[in-house]
Amino acid sequence: MIESLRDLSERLGSRLLMRHLTLCVAESCTGGLLGAAITETAGSSGYFLGGIIAYDNSVKTGLLGVGAAALTRHGAVSAETVTAMAAGAAKLLHADAAIAVSGIAGPGGGTEDKPVGLVFIGISLHDAVRSFEYRFPGTRSAIREQSVEQGLRRMIERL
Repeated sequence: MIESLRDLSERLGSRLLMRHLTLCVAESCTGGLLGAAITETAGSSGYFLGGIIAYDNSVKTGLLGVGAAALTRHGAVSAETVTAMAAGAAKLLHADAAIAVSGIAGPGGGTEDKPVGLVFIGISLHDAVRSFEYRFPGTRSAIREQSVEQGLRRMIERL
């Protein structure tokens, strides 16, 4: 049985509440869908602080503290960028945990090195940050939804 985003959000919320932890998000290609999925759960105000939609690189650098050199060297869709986004969001919002997402949802924008469907997810918990790389198939909507699902799953696993 495939677990719905609502079920994942409820599981994540239960774990955060049990541990008395707060959560925030930093989103690029998902454009707010991750925060929306989290807040679908009643009582999410008990652990969810908020999020930043960092679609433009200027927001990634100016607000989240992603280094301009890292963006130049590795690009917005990279492990380096997404880990900096997660760490920056957690610091900015004073959260115990953060989920960050950056990717190429398409239908355009992909290259041979970074094709449509390439997504990086960063998970931060108590200043320890890890990144995960995915290559999701499908339409723009499908790629964005899979990104949200995996962001929730990875944070649940980390907790």
